Amino acid sequence: MLILKWLLALPVAAFIFFNAYVYGNIITYRAVAPRQTAFMDMRMSQFAGEGRNVALDYRWVPYADISTNLKKALIASEDAKFAEHSGFDWSGIKNAMKRNEKSGKVQAGGSTISQQLAKNLFLNDSRSYIRKAEEAAITAMMEAVTDKDRIFELYLNVIEWDYGVFGAEAAAQKFYRKSAVSLSKQQAATLAARVPAPLFYADNPKSKRLRNKTNIILRRMGSAELPESGI
Repeated sequence: MLILKWLLALPVAAFIFFNAYVYGNIITYRAVAPRQTAFMDMRMSQFAGEGRNVALDYRWVPYADISTNLKKALIASEDAKFAEHSGFDWSGIKNAMKRNEKSGKVQAGGSTISQQLAKNLFLNDSRSYIRKAEEAAITAMMEAVTDKDRIFELYLNVIEWDYGVFGAEAAAQKFYRKSAVSLSKQQAATLAARVPAPLFYADNPKSKRLRNKTNIILRRMGSAELPESGI
C-alpha cells in the first residue's frame, strides 16, 4: 500500500516541481535572455541523431533592433489578436478542435504567439492533449507576470527559421545577409511565411505555398496591431 501511494504521489510531485521550475524561469526571462530553449535542445539532439552536421545559430537582439516590418508580418501570420488577448484565442482553439475531431488526431493547435513561446521555451514538438494542457498552464503563468511586448521580444528571438537557425537576427543574416532591424516588408513577410514549417521550406525553398503565403501576409500587414511597447 505504501509503495502504491508513492507511485501515485510521484507524478504529482514531478508536475509541481516542473511548474515551479518553469515559473522561476519565467520570472528570470522578464529581464534576462534565455541561454538556450528546450525546443533548441530538442532540435539539436534530433539533428545529431540523424547524423546532420548542424551548428546552432542563436543571436539575441533587443526588441528595438528588430524591424517593425517583421513584427507586423508575424502578427499578421501567426496571431492577429495578440495585442488584445490574454494568451489564448478561443475562437481559434475551437476551430482547431473541430479539425482535430475530423482527423482523429491532434494536428491543428490554434496556438497563439504566447502559446508558441511557452512550447519553445519549456516543451517539445510532440502533439498530444496532455502537452497542450501543460502549454496552456505555462502560457497562463507567463501572461500573468510578463508584459506583452516582452513576450513578443522573447518570441522574436527564439523561434526557428531553418536548420539550427533561431531568432530574427540569425534568420535575417542567414537569408538576407543583413541585420533584423533592416528587413524590408517583402523580406519580413517571406520570413514570417516560413515559421509554421521552417524545415520544410528549408528543404523546399521554391515552394509555391511559401510564395502564396508571403503574398497573403503582405496584404494583412497594414492592419497588424502591435502590443504597446514599454521596452
